[in-house]
Amino acid sequence: MPESPIRKLVPYAEKAIDQGKEVIQLNIGQPDIKTPEVAIEAIKSIDREVIEYSHSAGFESYRKGLAEYYGKNGINVNHQQILVTNGGSEAITFAMMSCFNPEDEIIVPEPFYANYNGFALQAQVVLRPITTFIAEGYKLPPVERFREMITPRTRGILICNPGNPTGYLYTPEELETLKQIVLENDLFLIADEVYREFSYDGREHKSILNLEFLENNAIVVDSVSKRYSMCGARIGALITRNEDVIKTALKFAQARLSPPTLGQIAGEAALQTPDSYFKEVGDEYVERRNILVNGLNAIDGVVCPMPGGAFYAMAELPVDSSEDFCMWILEQFSYKNATVMMAPGEGFYATKDLGKREVRLAYVLEIPKLKLALEVLEKALEAYPGRLDVEFSDRFVQGA
Repeated sequence: MPESPIRKLVPYAEKAIDQGKEVIQLNIGQPDIKTPEVAIEAIKSIDREVIEYSHSAGFESYRKGLAEYYGKNGINVNHQQILVTNGGSEAITFAMMSCFNPEDEIIVPEPFYANYNGFALQAQVVLRPITTFIAEGYKLPPVERFREMITPRTRGILICNPGNPTGYLYTPEELETLKQIVLENDLFLIADEVYREFSYDGREHKSILNLEFLENNAIVVDSVSKRYSMCGARIGALITRNEDVIKTALKFAQARLSPPTLGQIAGEAALQTPDSYFKEVGDEYVERRNILVNGLNAIDGVVCPMPGGAFYAMAELPVDSSEDFCMWILEQFSYKNATVMMAPGEGFYATKDLGKREVRLAYVLEIPKLKLALEVLEKALEAYPGRLDVEFSDRFVQGA
């Protein structure tokens, strides 16, 4: 089981805090945005004598509420096509275990959410990465590269849209390309769509559930964690119109009994969150994104494409090893008594030796913190003994 690049440096951060340093944590997607008040109030006002199990698929009232939410977003499903899970993580694991046999293969564009490696290991599925490049803004590889990778054991493709860790938002044309590959080879297409609300610059997110002819192939993974800034609720969902997948996933759900009752109460209440909440949060993330990404690109030797969604950015640094740099900056450096915690890029790849100079940064903190982090990072790169002499070039397409 691989270590998490997001959490593996926690001991270094704890040591820095013990030394009296302020640690600006850009390593993890834990927003400082307030959870909607309707969800907080639902937890405060629980009127139950027993915190009971729910149905293994989740409370029916919550699933019906989710179906209504998806309907408002142009995704027509019913509550029997929704399975409530212990976070989006369990939804992905259930999807893999329901659709694949041991040693079956799943193609995943890299860099990808690091825990996909662990989920595939748990499900005994072979994860086969198809590399995207910072030089191209992490856009989807051409269809020919997918076709070259397909073997008799290939059973699916997994994407994250908008992406973690890159923030890349797939175009409608790219989704049509994926649909073509899936239908040609009778594959499953699993889409992690937990950042659906966070799509920027006038672009709209398109769910794979709205792609024609994929009724039996499309599986969506969702979560309350990012949408409502409720990461600790641990409530997700698996959504598909494929009855056999739902029936099989329900067997795994029965084996773990039920998703958290308290989390479902909060999740169901959060469905009443006003649209104004998402407008305000989206505007805030755009401002944070622009400050962080433009600030990174202003630092000598740093390259960072402009993300189209989510709240992450991948940056290439002028260093010999981003992991060594991330440890060094926590352990040996501070500026204005502050240091920065980032996630080393190598952990977001499955291909050996890729991402060694990249880091993921989450713009989930208030703007003054991001500005301070940029100052610290610039000074740290000037002082780092493993700095490389790299000049900015046209190696990537801004905003691609």
